[in-house]
Amino acid sequence: MAQILDNISKIVTLSPEEELLFLSKIETKHYKAKTIILSAGEVCKHSYFVNSGLLRSFNINDNIVEHVLSFACEGWWIGDMYSLLSQKPGNLFIEVLEDAEVVLLSKENQEELYHQIPKLERFFRIIVENSLVSYQERLMDNLSLTAEERFEKFCKKYPTLIQKVPQKQIASFIGVTPEFFSKMKSRLLRK
Repeated sequence: MAQILDNISKIVTLSPEEELLFLSKIETKHYKAKTIILSAGEVCKHSYFVNSGLLRSFNINDNIVEHVLSFACEGWWIGDMYSLLSQKPGNLFIEVLEDAEVVLLSKENQEELYHQIPKLERFFRIIVENSLVSYQERLMDNLSLTAEERFEKFCKKYPTLIQKVPQKQIASFIGVTPEFFSKMKSRLLRK
């Protein structure tokens, strides 16, 4: 549990009593690779913190094409923000890519913690703001950068993911087909 407390301490400082209260409101689960922990059409009832392993969120369009929205490795949070906040069925899947240990914080417990430890509301507000900035930056990149520039930016921003994530998922994340990605990567290696 030290890892999630370290993550929180980067933004707010909890007293030992507050740490114990927080820890009493979470649960830890172990998942095998390829496990879907949230499916499109379900209501997202948890925020997920990755202690170890690797997860991704994605959706599948009407043409049965996957679109990767995000990855989450050790020390990162993931969830379906729309569904979690609205408590309506979402359109994202969350899949375990590598065996993972994940901390689950239910929406109900999160709301309770906001009242019991107000600084946690600040913590999660900052997490959501950072996520919003990241998604806006990614949207602007998709509108203004070439596929090669988006891939180079991905490599710089997420260097540890290059070896862990299948190429077709990286292609999906940067918004190109796997075939285009393969040709583009070959071109970049020749430079």
